[in-house]
Amino acid sequence: MNDDIHKRRILLIGSGGREHALAWKLSQSASVEHVYVFPGNGGTVQTEKISNVVDESIVTERDYPALVTLALKLNIGLVVVGPDSAVVDGIEGYFRQSGIPCFAPSKEAAELEGSKTYAKDFMRKYEIPTAEYQNFDLSVAADLEQAKDYIQTVYHNAVIKASGLVAGKGVVLPSSAKEACEELDSFANGRFGDSGLSVVVEEYLEGDEISFKSFPPGQDHKRIFNGNTGPNTGGMGVYAPTTFVTDAMMSKIEETILRPTFDGLRAEGRTFRGLLLTGIMITRSGPKVLEYNVRFGDPETQTMMLLLSHNTDLAAVLLTCTQGTLKDAHLGVRSGYACNVVISSAGYPGPYSTGKPLRLDPILSRDVHIFHAGTKLIGDVLHTAGGRVFSVAAYGDSLEDAVKGAYQGVEAISFQGMHFRTDIASRCMTKR
Repeated sequence: MNDDIHKRRILLIGSGGREHALAWKLSQSASVEHVYVFPGNGGTVQTEKISNVVDESIVTERDYPALVTLALKLNIGLVVVGPDSAVVDGIEGYFRQSGIPCFAPSKEAAELEGSKTYAKDFMRKYEIPTAEYQNFDLSVAADLEQAKDYIQTVYHNAVIKASGLVAGKGVVLPSSAKEACEELDSFANGRFGDSGLSVVVEEYLEGDEISFKSFPPGQDHKRIFNGNTGPNTGGMGVYAPTTFVTDAMMSKIEETILRPTFDGLRAEGRTFRGLLLTGIMITRSGPKVLEYNVRFGDPETQTMMLLLSHNTDLAAVLLTCTQGTLKDAHLGVRSGYACNVVISSAGYPGPYSTGKPLRLDPILSRDVHIFHAGTKLIGDVLHTAGGRVFSVAAYGDSLEDAVKGAYQGVEAISFQGMHFRTDIASRCMTKR
């Protein structure tokens, strides 16, 4: 393993827009020799300091022993993990046992994201503000009926969440009790597989939703269509920082949510050395937790990387976190704003087709960046290879400049069935 911190090799695991953005920023670190991405995409395939790893012996990114072997072979000094499934599976432990630093929380701590049932009970135990809720096991017929009875008796609108991982799509927002009961039947009948057999039925919270981490808070746009309509997706665009979260609100979130969360994890012996991305709703009665994510968000990361200062060595920051010395790291944030717009395939988040050839024109502005998500290079031609295909991100001195730059970048892309929202950050700008 390479112990020279000034020339460290990075193994980045994942294949989406989040991973392309991380590779882009990591490659700028003075302490990094090269960033290897597995399996990567059409945007990480080959640049001066970034390349995809091609290893036919590794069939999937969830073959963790094989990834450890790969890391040892490449003389990797730091592993950075993107996908939620790998973090929840406990990938960190495989690398820790081999002496390779891995930026991800322990499997025990990752249960905060892996099980919404556990997360809600954790919040109740440590008095962390969240929506009223009940947990149900829909594989048990009696529980299914109890869940329906619960929906009929509560005073508030209901939200139904699959307890397990469903790629950010396991949340439904029924408009009536009747629709909620029909949704429960679909969960029980395997709509989300085993991940959806255990559910949280909770109070629908009204307010402004933010994604909160140790960066300026951002606002994601989850629904597929303009005006926050249509089914939930993994995210269709993010801007940051949010203009409505005051310093006083930031302090309240720290005091009532973040500190109790980490105190609770510590009390339960669940080691957390990674990134906690907390979905929070700013309600009339104060901030309340919607969900925990225990890894870099997607598409939050694509925006956040643009807000890191040029002299921030991201690799060094992540390494110090794995060593428990984060207080010694420099994490600088630029003034200004960043925004990204996700471009998806037609049909996403439902069934969609791939393999569509695409056109990608050069970007002239240094403040606009096209991060690949679901792309694949076949010969010399890029093709679509996923539901979310690109994330176009831009930096600006004002929010309006950042949004304008992102949509100018969108114009450089074209493929059959291309879809994107045209109202990212518009609600915030209208309020102003």
